[in-house]
Amino acid sequence: MESTAGFAAVFYSEPAVLGLLANVVSAFLLCLQNLTVVHTGIKPQRAEDILAGVHLILTGGFVQLLAGFLTFRKYDHLGGTAFFTFSALWSSYGATRIIAATYPSLQNVTLPSGNTSHLLLADMAQLSSSQSVVAGLVAYISISFILSFCSATVNYIMPFIFGAITLALVFEAVALFGQWALVVSGVIEIVIVICGLYGAVALLLKGITQRYVLPGFGHPLFNVLLLGSAQRSSSKAIGEEKKKNTKYAEPMALGNICDTVSAFMFAFYFFGYMKTFCVGAVWISIISSCQLLSSFYSYLRGDVYHMTKLGVHSLYWLVMSWEEFIVTTFLGLSKAEESRLGMFGGWFFLAIACMLFLMSTHKDTLEMLQNASFVILTAASIHQIPMPGAYLFLGAACSLCTAFSLYASFATLINSIGEKVLIPVGMQAMSSSALQTTLMAAKTYLTRSKNFPSGTSAEVPDALFYICNGLAAVSAIQGSFSDPSRQQLSIPSVLIPGAIMQLYICRIQVQRGRRFGCVLPFCYAAFWGAWTWLRFAGHLVNISAGNSEGFSAGSVAFLVLNAFLIVLASTSNVVLLCMTLAMGLLTICFLLFTLEKLPLPFEIAMLSIFSIICFYGATASLANNMFGKDLMMMGTPLFTIESSKKDTKDPPPCICPRSHCTSGLRTIADLLNTGAVCGVPTDTVYALAASCKHPQAIEKVYRIKDRPQEKPICIFISNLDQLRAAAPPISPLLWEFMENVYPGGIGCIIKKGEWLKKLGVGAGYSRVGTQDSIMIRVPDLTVLVHLIDMTGPLAITSANPSGEADSTHHDMVISRLGHKLEGVLCDGESDEVVASTVVNCTKIDEGGITIVREGCIPAGKVMQIFERVKNRAV
Repeated sequence: MESTAGFAAVFYSEPAVLGLLANVVSAFLLCLQNLTVVHTGIKPQRAEDILAGVHLILTGGFVQLLAGFLTFRKYDHLGGTAFFTFSALWSSYGATRIIAATYPSLQNVTLPSGNTSHLLLADMAQLSSSQSVVAGLVAYISISFILSFCSATVNYIMPFIFGAITLALVFEAVALFGQWALVVSGVIEIVIVICGLYGAVALLLKGITQRYVLPGFGHPLFNVLLLGSAQRSSSKAIGEEKKKNTKYAEPMALGNICDTVSAFMFAFYFFGYMKTFCVGAVWISIISSCQLLSSFYSYLRGDVYHMTKLGVHSLYWLVMSWEEFIVTTFLGLSKAEESRLGMFGGWFFLAIACMLFLMSTHKDTLEMLQNASFVILTAASIHQIPMPGAYLFLGAACSLCTAFSLYASFATLINSIGEKVLIPVGMQAMSSSALQTTLMAAKTYLTRSKNFPSGTSAEVPDALFYICNGLAAVSAIQGSFSDPSRQQLSIPSVLIPGAIMQLYICRIQVQRGRRFGCVLPFCYAAFWGAWTWLRFAGHLVNISAGNSEGFSAGSVAFLVLNAFLIVLASTSNVVLLCMTLAMGLLTICFLLFTLEKLPLPFEIAMLSIFSIICFYGATASLANNMFGKDLMMMGTPLFTIESSKKDTKDPPPCICPRSHCTSGLRTIADLLNTGAVCGVPTDTVYALAASCKHPQAIEKVYRIKDRPQEKPICIFISNLDQLRAAAPPISPLLWEFMENVYPGGIGCIIKKGEWLKKLGVGAGYSRVGTQDSIMIRVPDLTVLVHLIDMTGPLAITSANPSGEADSTHHDMVISRLGHKLEGVLCDGESDEVVASTVVNCTKIDEGGITIVREGCIPAGKVMQIFERVKNRAV
C-alpha cells in the first residue's frame, strides 16, 4: 500500500483547485460587471445579465459542485462543505440575474389562476428580486463567515478567500440599494481573484509534486484543538463510540448550513419583507438540492438517521417554497387562505418531525433542540391555522430554526475537523438501550420476550421511501372535485415527495441493488406523477375525467403491474405487503375517477389507510436500521425464496477463512509461516502479506502484482513496544510522533539498520524497504494485530495488480488474485477506499517531516499532529 500505483488519480489530485478556480472566475466576472457599471453608469442589459447568470451557474455552480463531490470523497470536511455551499450561492445568484433580466421592471402582481399559457406572457408576474436576493445574501454572509473562521484551523489561505467572499457578499447586498458599494465589492472581488489564484497554484503544485512547494497550506492559523480542549469529557458523555468512517467526509455540517439558509429566507418572507416568492423558491430549491446531496452522503456513510432527517428537511423546504410560489404568483393570499383549510399534508410533516425528535433522544442536546425547533416549524405550517396568524407563527419558528441550525453548522464543522467534541453540543437525554427498550415496548408486550433481537432486514432508504409515499397520500386528500385553487396548491406536496423525491430513492436503491432495487419507488413515482397530472393539474392543461381515456388504460396497466409488486412484497414483510395492497386500492380509485364513478369518501379512506401504513413503516424502518435490530415489528414474509446458488457456486480458488473465527486466523498464520502469500484486511484497504522470515515469499509478492522491483515494500508490526525492544536509533521527537500516530493509517519512513533483525525481520531484511530506509506501520485493526502477533512482522503491499484500483472487499481480492494466492482472510468491506498516508521522518530533527503520499489521513491533520508534538517537546 505504499505504492501510488493502483490508486485512482482522484485521490492524488487536489480537487480544491477546481473549487478555488470556480470562485476566482465567478468573482472576476462580478468584478468586471461592477466596475463597468461604476465607470459607465449603465447597468447591464438583458443579454449581458443573462450571459453573466449562465456563466455563474456553469462555472461557480457546476464546476464547484464537481469539486465538492471529489473533496467529499477525499474526506475533507471543510472543503466539501464549503464548495457545495458556494456552488449553491453562485448558482442562486446566477439564476436571479437571469430572472431579473427576463422580467426587468415588474412589481408584485398576482397571476390569475387558470391555463398555464399565462406563464408564457411577457408581462406574467412582477418579480421584486432584490428583496429575495437580500434575504439570501444575508444568510450566505453568516455561513461564509463561519466557513472562513473554520478554515483558519486548516490552513492560512482559505480564511482570506472565504473572508473576502463574506465581505463581497456584504457589499453586493448593499449595492442593491446604493451604487457606491459596487466599487468596494469590485475591489474585494479582486482580492478573491488574487488569493484564489495563489491557492489554486499552490495546491496544483502540491498535487503534482506530492509536497508543499508554496506556503499557505499544511499549517493552520491556529490549532483547532485550542477551541475546546475542555470539552473532552462531554464527548465521552455521549456514550456512543462509533466505528470511524473515513470513506466520505461528514455531511452533517452541510445539512445544517442548508437548513440555515432556507429557514432564514422563509423568516424574511413570513415577516412580510418579501412580497413574492418566485426568486425565493429558486434559491431554496438550489440549496435544498445541496441538502439532498448531504442526505446521499449520509447514506454512503451508512448513517440512516441523518440520511432520513436531511432528506425530510430538504423535502419540507421544497414543498413549502413551491406552495408559497403558487400562493404569491397565481392565487393571492385571500383565495389561498380558503383553499388551504382542506389540505392535510402539514399534519404528516408534524408526525414525521415528532418521530425524528423521538429518535434523537439518545443523541446530544443540540440535535434534540434542532429537532424540537423543526417540530415547532411543522406545527406552525399546518394549513388549518388562519394565514395572518400562521405567517407570524411561521416567521418566529423559522427564526428559531435559523438560530439552532447556524450554531449546529459551526459546532458540527469544527467537531468534524477536530474529530472531537470541541464545541459543546450537550449531553444525551436518554441512553441508547433505554430508547431501544421504549421502541420495543409493543413487540415485548405481544411476544412476551424482553431480549433484544439480533439483526434486521430493514434497508437504509426504506424510511424515506415510506415517508415520501405517506406524505403524497395525505396531501392527495381532497374534500371535493370542484376546488381548482386547492388542487393547484396541492401540486407541490404530492408531486415533489411522490414523484421527484422517489427518483432520488431510486438512485439509492440502484446503488446497492437489494430487494426491489429501483422498481418499487420508480413505479410509485410514476403513479403519483400521473395522479398529480390528472387530478390537480388537469384543469390547467384542459384534461378532465371525461376526456382521460389514456389515464384509464394506464391505471388498468398499473393494476397488473402492482399485482406483481404485491407478490414480491409478500417475500419481504407484512408492512410492505399491506402498502402494496393499499396502493392497488388507490389505483382502483384512480380508475374510477377517470370513469367519473369515484365515491369520494372511499378515496379519502384509502388515502388515510395508506398514509398510516407508511408512517408506521417509516418509524419501524428507521428504528430498526438505526440500531441494527428488529425492535419494531414489520412482520415476517409470507413466502421465502430458496436460492440454489449455493449448490452451483464455484469453489474459491484458494483457502478463504473468516476473520471472526480463531481457526481462520490460525489457518492464515500457518500459511504465512510456511512461506505463503495471503490476502489480509487492514485498517485501510486489503493487502497482500508475506512473512519477513521468508524472502522468497516477498519476491513472490512482486511477481503476483507485477510490481516494479524499485518500489519498496513496508512492514507492519502489532505495537510500538516491539519497536522499542529492537532499540533503533530513534530521537525522542520521532518516538513522540509515533506514539501520537500509531496505531492508525499513517506510515512512518525511518532509517534502516541492523536493529530490524532484532525486530524479527530475519532473512527478509534485504527485501523490504530501500537500502537506507524502511516504512513501518502499526495498523488499527484487531484482526490484523492478532495475526501479526502469531507470525511476526509482515511485509505488506496493496492487494491489487500493479496499476489497478485497490481492493475494498475480500471478494475483489479473491476474483483478481485468488488464483495466485494460498489464502485470503475474509473480513467483508474495508474501512477505507484509500491507503495509508506515508510520512518521511528520516530528517525529523533537522527539517521536520515530509508528506510522501496523502492517503486516508489528510496531510493537514498529519502536520497538525507534528506541530503539536514538536511544540510540546520544546
